[in-house]
Amino acid sequence: MEPIAAENNSDNINNKESSFQFQTSTYMQKFRLYETLSNFYMIGRNKSRTYWRVLKIDRLDPSELNIREDSTIYTESECSELLRRVHEGNISTGGLKFVTTCYGIVGFIKFLGPYYLLLITKRRRIGVICGHNVYAVLKSEMIPLPNSTVNSSINDKNEIRYKKLLCSVDLTKDFFFSYSYHVMRSLQKNLCNNDPDQILYETMFVWNEFLTRGIRKHLKNTLWTVALVYGFFKQTTLSVSGRDLKLTLIARRSRHYAGTRYLKRGVNEKGRVANDVETEQIVFEDVSDGLPTQITSIVQNRGSIPLFWSQETSRLNIKPDIILSKKDQNYEATRLHFENLVERYGNPIIILNLIKTQEKKPRESILRQEFAHVIDFINKDMSEETCLRFLHWDLHKHFRSQATNVLLLLGKVAAYALTLTGSFYCRVTSTMRPDECTAWPSSKNIDDGDMSPPKYCDNVNEGAYRLEGNHSGDNNTANGNHSVKPPTFQRGVLRTNCIDCLDRTNVAQYAYGLAALGYQLNTLGVKDTPKIDLDDPLADELMVFYERMGDTLAHQYSGSAAHNKVFSERRGQWRAATQSQEFFRTLQRYYSNAYMDAQKQDAINLFLGNFQPQPGKPALWELDSNQHYGSFFPRSLSDGSILRQSESPMSARNDKQEKLTNSTLPNRSQGASNGHSESSPEISTCGRDISYSRYTPSMPQRQLFGQVQIDRSLGSDNICSEHGDGFSFSNFVDIDWLSSAGNSCDGEPFERYFFIFYNPCMF
Repeated sequence: MEPIAAENNSDNINNKESSFQFQTSTYMQKFRLYETLSNFYMIGRNKSRTYWRVLKIDRLDPSELNIREDSTIYTESECSELLRRVHEGNISTGGLKFVTTCYGIVGFIKFLGPYYLLLITKRRRIGVICGHNVYAVLKSEMIPLPNSTVNSSINDKNEIRYKKLLCSVDLTKDFFFSYSYHVMRSLQKNLCNNDPDQILYETMFVWNEFLTRGIRKHLKNTLWTVALVYGFFKQTTLSVSGRDLKLTLIARRSRHYAGTRYLKRGVNEKGRVANDVETEQIVFEDVSDGLPTQITSIVQNRGSIPLFWSQETSRLNIKPDIILSKKDQNYEATRLHFENLVERYGNPIIILNLIKTQEKKPRESILRQEFAHVIDFINKDMSEETCLRFLHWDLHKHFRSQATNVLLLLGKVAAYALTLTGSFYCRVTSTMRPDECTAWPSSKNIDDGDMSPPKYCDNVNEGAYRLEGNHSGDNNTANGNHSVKPPTFQRGVLRTNCIDCLDRTNVAQYAYGLAALGYQLNTLGVKDTPKIDLDDPLADELMVFYERMGDTLAHQYSGSAAHNKVFSERRGQWRAATQSQEFFRTLQRYYSNAYMDAQKQDAINLFLGNFQPQPGKPALWELDSNQHYGSFFPRSLSDGSILRQSESPMSARNDKQEKLTNSTLPNRSQGASNGHSESSPEISTCGRDISYSRYTPSMPQRQLFGQVQIDRSLGSDNICSEHGDGFSFSNFVDIDWLSSAGNSCDGEPFERYFFIFYNPCMF
């Protein structure tokens, strides 16, 4: 497009090519918004102030989103001259006025009236990955596009209510972003795929995909927007063997089928599950400047049991009935879910199911039986290499012993799962600059070497697979000699679930994270062995991380912090204090689910675009919270969403600068057959305490699921181990075999600790 001219002025800025050539690695991270009566002007620049761009947003047509991007790359002085000319050209209507400084566009949204612009107006750095800053949102603002002469419907009663509802989604709670690092995808995916930002925005962990759809469609780029990820982000420095390491824990919540605890359960028709969260643990050496020479990561997953089941919110019953639907006789939705996991992570898919096996009154055990049956059904068409690995372990039963025993046993399960999936590790050359953002990683950033990319990476950056030094494959030692290690890749994932995928799941994910940390430190040459004892201070530091992540994810989904009884007893917390805390959290969760979740779900659906208001159609609050699956309104590509109360959320601004009455959104100042059972708590409360190009392998569905058979003894706990190319099966096996390097399975009964780890492909 032509350079933006000064309005009502015949003197235009020269349409000349700037001396600054546009580079794909150029990104802008600071913006200034100006307004005239007929247009908004947004000025963006990069960190070094060498790259300036101009965006023009029309204010005269309230029903349409009209955006123009100046193709010219300006210098700072040229940009100032342009603004001066715009001001002079509009002096008769008030000239050019400064509105606000901002740090990126969250998106645009329209209810029943005009479009609104959503901006990040304050940010805070929360971490650094390979020299790339990661930020949290401190303050956001919603600004109506039309001026006061054309926004006739902005004060409509329903319009105001929609604004309040959207603003109740608190962007200052657990949203994070990066201008230069693709934080919405894992480190390994960043290495394997170098896709355009447009594709990255359309993936499952970008929560403002719908809000940015309009501007991305107009501009065909993402220079002006930020991709918001919702979940958890925390980074700290660990000191191990005299070396400082950065530990980063990231949880990415899926925007598909997202929502609150009782309103989003199980799976939907597209194979998307509720409470789907990807957790990544990254470790690299802490360097004062530049990039780490080595980096490693491990990914695990949690998600609701992929069946059609639900619980009706009840104000009279703290444990609503579980309703298991039989409408999907062929388990197509469940099949789609596991196909998606394979696309994302590769094989094997290891399923750790923590729900109860036996109960006086069947509750969770109903889902346990059906889940085992569906794995049997799906695995009938699977090959030995691609079959689902199902492990059932009743955590609630085993927790009756000391918490340490639970963590020890889960640690052995985790160590075995790690041997199946592996972890990601690579070396990065010291010549890469942090500002080489979208080009990272590329052939110049990874040392030379010989390796094969993961089978599930179909768009591999071939140049990324060159490593430095010899390729003996010997392990690093604590002497710091890292040149001999080739890169490794994670293939497959551990998927953990309980009923809510919160409390018990978080304990299991901590055990897996601890086992993974040992492997990561060993790979980096910091520790001689890959094992970290539970009494090691590192275990306590990591437990704090996972406990905080568990509380954050629990707040998002259930309205209260997690039940952390295992962690509390591990720390030696006074039992009475633990019981009191757990009881309070149970009440808090009950209140939130019974009285707050419906409105929270509505806000989530509005934010994600699952519900789009239309004149003459029922309002969102007139529908059941799950009626967005009906035909009342057009649906976006995503399913579900987020929200919780906040003290400092998004601000809203109208032409009169009036504050919204909603305290959570302060205004900007001037300037088929069913089975029923009751659900049970995650952990007994009688005791205790922030791309992605998807991996799409060229694999037909028939190859994904091969021939297989399941163990029929659903009432007993069993285990299976691998013997070369085949498999052997034994009941009531000693769990200690998991920690051994052998391929045999002890067949003697193990009375207190036993579980099912069946691989139906063995027959």
